[in-house]
Amino acid sequence: MRVISLSVDGIFQAAQRGLFDWLDSQDADVICLQDLRALEYELEDKPVFQLDGYFSYFFDSGTPHYNGVAIYTRKQPKALIFGLGFSSGVDMEGRYLQIDYEQLSIGSMLAPSATSEMESQEVKIKFFDDLQAHLDKITRKRREFIFCGNWAMAHTPRDVTNPEKNEHESGFLPHERQWLSQVFNQIGYVDAFRKANKDPDEYSWWPSGKINDGEGWRTDMQIVSAPIGQRVEHAAIYKIQQFSSHLPVIVDYDIEL
Repeated sequence: MRVISLSVDGIFQAAQRGLFDWLDSQDADVICLQDLRALEYELEDKPVFQLDGYFSYFFDSGTPHYNGVAIYTRKQPKALIFGLGFSSGVDMEGRYLQIDYEQLSIGSMLAPSATSEMESQEVKIKFFDDLQAHLDKITRKRREFIFCGNWAMAHTPRDVTNPEKNEHESGFLPHERQWLSQVFNQIGYVDAFRKANKDPDEYSWWPSGKINDGEGWRTDMQIVSAPIGQRVEHAAIYKIQQFSSHLPVIVDYDIEL
């Protein structure tokens, strides 16, 4: 099973840059897109935003030109879940859409971004605290998970071009890195990309908007439950063509839907 994840910086712009032509050539089983910046009615039933042989699902923000996620899948899911259901409601500051199969769930997630403004930082911290509790809870279910998304943070020094310079920047703050360490080391989830690809200089996001121009970050990940982590066969970041300031993350799993 091939899963592709990409934060598109607006699906209209990404489509104009050839995203859907490229996706059509990738033979992916599931495609997770984030940061659509479009409403569902603008996308559904329009040929340019459809892929032959795929079921498509969207979860917008209700606000034009702001966040939103999508999932394209070859196999029709048994259920759809919109949002993470946090009692705090903070999950709606980002967006999350999940498709369920018999024993496997795949989610497309856009985490809330944060700036230096205190309110944004507090929202981001609350979101990830609630998400950690959610991940801990679902580890006890008889179900495996693949969470694809723009996590708005990088984990280790090799995931940022200049870690010393950026250690005080949102996305690489000590508490953000610690959060990811807890998810991996304590709860037991796996960074699927790093399971198969140990290479340095593997970045998925370029704040400048241009690949190899300025500093790169690896903020786009497929974080999976432990048994799925043992079934990662191949992982790559596609760098030949650029559709947004982020690059597609491609992971092949030894799984059949």
